[in-house]
Amino acid sequence: MDNLKAEAIALLKKLIETPSFSREEAKTADLITDYLKNKQIPWHRLENNVWAKNKLFDPTLPSLLLNSHHDTVKPNQGYTRNPFRAEVSEGKLYGLGSNDAGGCLVSLLATFTHFYEQALPFNLIFAATAEEEISGKNGMERLIPELPKLELAIVGEPTLLQLAVAEKGLLVIDATITGKAGHAAREEGINALYLALDDLLKIRDYRFERVSPYLGNTKVTATIIQAGSQHNVVPDTCTYTLDVRVTDAYTLQEVLDELKAALIAKLEPRSMRLNSSHIAPDHRIMQVADAMGVSKYGSPTLSDQALIPYPSVKIGPGDSARSHTPDEFIYLDEIEKGIELYVGLLNAYIQTV
Repeated sequence: MDNLKAEAIALLKKLIETPSFSREEAKTADLITDYLKNKQIPWHRLENNVWAKNKLFDPTLPSLLLNSHHDTVKPNQGYTRNPFRAEVSEGKLYGLGSNDAGGCLVSLLATFTHFYEQALPFNLIFAATAEEEISGKNGMERLIPELPKLELAIVGEPTLLQLAVAEKGLLVIDATITGKAGHAAREEGINALYLALDDLLKIRDYRFERVSPYLGNTKVTATIIQAGSQHNVVPDTCTYTLDVRVTDAYTLQEVLDELKAALIAKLEPRSMRLNSSHIAPDHRIMQVADAMGVSKYGSPTLSDQALIPYPSVKIGPGDSARSHTPDEFIYLDEIEKGIELYVGLLNAYIQTV
């Protein structure tokens, strides 16, 4: 186990020093395949997604997925350190992607390696996915058809080793209100901007009825508005944008239908892909978490869970509050504890089968 921990940290340093912005992850995919080659583990690759199956894979058994992503956002202007230099100081490993989600990725890969040759009552699949930061179509969405049906997916994201058992989805809606143009000096036209105000007042105070036990309320927020082009012309069109954070109490379609009934505007969703998620309270992973004393919570942030159509949870070393921040880092002992927790979760899960 100590060797796996050391190898995981060494791999993470290489990943940090290899830029891997979303859609540009080819070189980090190469590093992951090199690791698997060195372990003599057969692997598969589709675009920049890399995955591998345990040695004794049996299609008659249920399958569990260990997944995290290897793309990063671009570094912001606040960095005082080189974002592409893996630097250790006072127990912290600095570098872009160290916390989100490199620490989780290498911890899950070490866990998969630990179990690779063992006889298990389920199949184990490791997948390092691309384009997570942009919810791209060549990441998890592209990979899912290549995988067997999953009994459970464990998604590695920085959660302070707490278990996220529900995750908010995202619905972005473009709204259009049509009025009638007229001269501003005369009582002419139907002002689309004023019509939009009626909608916006409703949105400001809108409350969805159903409440999630882990995620609370579904929230709709108006974020962009555009109308008019000349000071003396009553605008005949007003467009605005809604950002809706959808809990597991609603499907995206239910939210869209409810807003269509409440508002004047014509509503067009940009995507119906980024679903909320939750896991059934009687799923075995919930029993395992309770037995191990792992705390559970609902996550407000999106991950590849939104694109996995099977039961899933999110857990990993690191802290979500550090993601996308200047001088990103992860504690080295967080990685070590992450590997220990992942291995412990799977050992306990074995006992429930």
